[in-house]
Amino acid sequence: MDSARSSGATTAQRSAASTKIVIAGGFGVGKTTLVGSVSEIQPLRTEALVTNESEGVDDLDAVPTKATTTVAMDFGRITLAEDLVLYLFGTPGQRRFWFMWDDLCLGAIGAIVLVDTARLDEAFSPLDYFESKGLPFIVAVNQFDNAQRYELEEVRAALAIPADVPMVNIDARERASCKEALIRVTEYSLMRLTQAVAVG
Repeated sequence: MDSARSSGATTAQRSAASTKIVIAGGFGVGKTTLVGSVSEIQPLRTEALVTNESEGVDDLDAVPTKATTTVAMDFGRITLAEDLVLYLFGTPGQRRFWFMWDDLCLGAIGAIVLVDTARLDEAFSPLDYFESKGLPFIVAVNQFDNAQRYELEEVRAALAIPADVPMVNIDARERASCKEALIRVTEYSLMRLTQAVAVG
């Protein structure tokens, strides 16, 4: 009986699909926090201390209390269903590390672009990147404490986000909130894939 259960579990594990989602956005927008909140494994982080050497190179004015920064990627994993495992790759936010984005996005089915409404100007470049690559993405507005709240459609208009791109509010510190965003980007990416296959 035990061997049968073990065999069944092995079969289920083998039939589970795994896929890759990229978490992107500007510096200090909450990418590392999101991956850490939702990952079912201890996330792999490649963080370095923010030192005086970054003065004049990185804009720290909007995040003066930030002590560390991602220099390569964040990595985590979450099981959304018995047959679906997501591998999460958080991109570095500083522009000088953006040359790594192409490698991190290889094989991804979709992306979440995190946005801070206090620094909307930093969202344009990540949005342009995914639009130019043709990689499906959703926009997640991170609800920072004491930040002014805006309707999602106001943010959409300010960033000129196409009407068909899903937008959600999240709190990157809360697992349930982040999980909903991951479900949304997975659904959207699969829908886009299905449409592309139908057209092709």
